[in-house]
Amino acid sequence: MKKTLSIVSYSIESVDSYYAQIKSLFSNNIIIKKVCIDNPEIRKGIDSDVVLVPSYDMFEKIKGYLKEDTDLIFASRTICKSGLEKIMNIKKGSEVVLIDESPEMTEQMISVIYQLGIRHIDLKSYWTIQEENIGDKTVIILGQSDYMPNSAKEIINIGNSLLDFNSIIDIGMKFDLIYMLNRQDISNSYREVESANFGLAEILGETNSRESQLDILLQVIDAGVIAINPEGEVLLYNDNAKNIVGFKEEEVINRDGIELFNQIPFEYVLKKLVSVEEKIIKMDGYDVVTSVNPLVHSGKLYGAIAVIRKYSDTEKKQHKLRQKLIGKGYKAKYHFNDIIGKSDTINRAKNIARRMAKSNSSILITGETGTGKELFAQAIHNSSSRKKYQFVAVNCGAFPETLLESELFGYEEGAFTGARKGGKPGLFELAHNGTLFLDEITEMPMNLQVKLLRVLQEREIARIGGNRIINVDIRIIAATNKDIKSMVNRGEFREDLYYRLNVLPLKIPPLRARREDILFLARKVMEEFNSDFVLTEAAKEQLLSYNWDGNVRELRNYIEYFVNLGKKEIEVEDLPFYYEENGNSEVVTEGNNEIMVEFLETIGNDIKKYIFVLEELEKAYINKRRVGRRSINKLAKSKGIFLSEQEIRKILTNLERFDMVNITKGRGGTIITKQGRHTLKYFKIK
Repeated sequence: MKKTLSIVSYSIESVDSYYAQIKSLFSNNIIIKKVCIDNPEIRKGIDSDVVLVPSYDMFEKIKGYLKEDTDLIFASRTICKSGLEKIMNIKKGSEVVLIDESPEMTEQMISVIYQLGIRHIDLKSYWTIQEENIGDKTVIILGQSDYMPNSAKEIINIGNSLLDFNSIIDIGMKFDLIYMLNRQDISNSYREVESANFGLAEILGETNSRESQLDILLQVIDAGVIAINPEGEVLLYNDNAKNIVGFKEEEVINRDGIELFNQIPFEYVLKKLVSVEEKIIKMDGYDVVTSVNPLVHSGKLYGAIAVIRKYSDTEKKQHKLRQKLIGKGYKAKYHFNDIIGKSDTINRAKNIARRMAKSNSSILITGETGTGKELFAQAIHNSSSRKKYQFVAVNCGAFPETLLESELFGYEEGAFTGARKGGKPGLFELAHNGTLFLDEITEMPMNLQVKLLRVLQEREIARIGGNRIINVDIRIIAATNKDIKSMVNRGEFREDLYYRLNVLPLKIPPLRARREDILFLARKVMEEFNSDFVLTEAAKEQLLSYNWDGNVRELRNYIEYFVNLGKKEIEVEDLPFYYEENGNSEVVTEGNNEIMVEFLETIGNDIKKYIFVLEELEKAYINKRRVGRRSINKLAKSKGIFLSEQEIRKILTNLERFDMVNITKGRGGTIITKQGRHTLKYFKIK
């Protein structure tokens, strides 16, 4: 779909003038809208990809009508040659008043006229003098004007302002149409335009050659540019090329470029008339990325052009681009100091991880859920040589197979239905030079395991729907809470991939294996919540003897639960797992069997639905999330359970009636209570 450009100005005459220029150069490749600031329709908003405005004061007037993602071009304006000649013919020493569409535009145009070489008259802005002081002064207007002074000695119309070539290049860049400027005689299109950019004007005054046009366009890019003619003679050699190659311009121009730059595949491109993309060569001791293209116009060969960049510069640019693409989302926040514990077990694991951080080999972190595997992965990244680059984490179990593949490898435009226009880089690309953390690696489907193995072996990828090979330099840290070795033995995980990932194995100890850290961690979490409750000795004993299947995550959740109880002293009876640990799981309602009988009568044959709802609420409680009817409904659908929102509302109402949940107002969702968790344990036992 073509992009749209809105031209905004004070008068329709100015808009028409800019429109004609743009249309003549870019034909129908841009949808152009004309917007006059006095038109009431502007209040409906300016819906365009790019907006061209002639001045900042006009931008201030229209910015409220623009979308947030609209691109802006502030026009560089000039005048036509015939208009300049009229000014040149004004009597020397005359005091002349200039009228443009606004005070700011008038000041800007006075600057342009002086830059064009006018020195024999004294130019004043109409907006800085009183009407009665115009007297017998000469007045210059641009096209039609609403501010015609009656007392002027002479009024000279120099025609509507025109867009200088700078603005045309800006438009070409914004719409990816620079190639169109290569295909025509731009100097002919600008024959009647008096450019205020003398560098461009001099080049535009040269003969209509392919080389001179490329000289104009390619000098603006941030790269080295070397162009040769069909005989191999160097025609263009810009400053960036000089900085990379080391030769001075006078040592290069008109010399044999094929011989002088034998590392650049000029000869191959001229003979085969094919492009060479991103080839790495050595020049003046540097690794240089070069792309060479033949210059062919209307079937005639005009030569070849090479764009060169130092490899290190290219990498820096790519890194900055990735940072812009991913924003602030992919950064490692944690360091080894954030891994809390005083036991020998945890400190031994930290010391091993610190040594692993100095390597670039793959790491496989194993450990039960809640032990802090991603915490370790982030700390390793932040202690490695890759710490200045991205830390990209992906949960392999959180995506369907096809979606996980597109997330990892990215895709080209049109690769599949719903693919984003322009394609999308994958996480392998975004993690280039950094670390890719693959959590729950055992959930990765077999066919993706094969592709991951190839990435680890070849260090290169191809986007879905693309045929371009992209080199990636990443460190892989994988993690799982399953017995991956047993899965390999059962054929559920590829053996070759396991050994590729398990170069540096790191096992995170469970909380029960470092019980001396339990109360220490509890105090640290209490400090985070700024709480001052105390645990009775009996409660401490229960915490120390508990199995902690959820490890540190479970401990954090329990401390947060205690904080929310609002009690100064936490007794053993307040522990969520107390009744289960003491063999009283069946006493769900603390001995009130009549209430349980009534509850079971209320739910009837819907017990499985109640268990499902309670399980989802318990998961949300453990993971510190809030869920409501709609969220539970979506979860039910994803698991093939038919449960309407009306049924869920009824279930939640009944659960609240028996103090098993708290239903908050607004978007707070529903929270499972201690009673609800005990009831769920009761159901599971029964």
